[in-house]
Amino acid sequence: MGRFEDRPVLVFWEMTRACPLFCLHCRASAVSEPLPGELTTKEGFELIDQVASFDKPTPTIIFTGGDPLKRKDLFEILNYASERGVKFAVSPAVSENLNMDSLGRIKETGASAISISLDGAKALTHDSIRRRDGSFKMTLEAISNALKLGLKVQVNTAVMKRNFEELPDIFALIKDLGVETWELFFLVQVGRGSGVEDLDPDQYESVCNFLYDASRYGILVRCVEAPFIRRVVRLRMKFIDYWGDGAYIRMRSRLTELCGEPEFHPSISLSGTLDGDGVVFVAYDGTVNPGGLLPLPLGDIRNDRLVDIYRQDKLLKEIRARQLHGLCGSCEFSSVCGGSRARAYSYFGDPLASDPACIMVSNLSS
Repeated sequence: MGRFEDRPVLVFWEMTRACPLFCLHCRASAVSEPLPGELTTKEGFELIDQVASFDKPTPTIIFTGGDPLKRKDLFEILNYASERGVKFAVSPAVSENLNMDSLGRIKETGASAISISLDGAKALTHDSIRRRDGSFKMTLEAISNALKLGLKVQVNTAVMKRNFEELPDIFALIKDLGVETWELFFLVQVGRGSGVEDLDPDQYESVCNFLYDASRYGILVRCVEAPFIRRVVRLRMKFIDYWGDGAYIRMRSRLTELCGEPEFHPSISLSGTLDGDGVVFVAYDGTVNPGGLLPLPLGDIRNDRLVDIYRQDKLLKEIRARQLHGLCGSCEFSSVCGGSRARAYSYFGDPLASDPACIMVSNLSS
């Protein structure tokens, strides 16, 4: 039986698709006002009850969007999760709504963390991705304010062709701010992200090797839709160094220039989750998907129990058993990696296909 056979670690609830931003890569193609069919407050409570019904330790709920602050009942829902003893974190958009008052109220509900997105080390990059002038300045202020209030802050960064060589500068910036967790979301071409230029497999490999180096500076580094980083970590721990292409050499040199030599063991986990394997996603209308970037309906929490969907769905069982196609199915790293199921679906229409971003898949195909 797999590590996450009975229960996920994380349940993401897309509380709304309403958002004040119009981000370049938004998987949800978020809009300014709520869409019809959002879960009601009562249905939100029922979803929390369903999460609480998993075996202990119960999953953590990530309240995301859109922008959760666009829901008038946000704090009522957060307080209910707290009363039910369900651990949760909040992922708001950076806007005028994310201020000292709302941050303080999030802290008062007992949120375990707040995640704030930073996609560039300078305003030109970040604002162009978030499509809002002044967003970079507001983001740094939000991070600083959250830290001042004693909130645990995770910085999220979307990785794409236009910003990946800026990662060393982003890392140095959040390190100086005192952020302890950095989570990188590797592009999957869904929603508005369908028109964004992705990295090629060599660049993915360079970024993963850079992140191995970055994780040795005392900050927890996590990745979404790049499970092959666990292969990279295992190989780097065994062989000490990486041959390095031009992009990796530039990023590593810049990292050392900004932060000095690393002093800690790597913080990247040697094992982790995949969409449907430790993670499940509930959309704004109650539809259940394997992950936020893998829009395959598995059921609906208005009619189905989340516990039953997670444990019994055929696709999720296949993902957890690594019944994958092509190299991902036969790879020696399949159990610890498994490739991005969302990216495989985005490219091939098959959630069990091989991950085209992996350099091993690319080399076999060429």
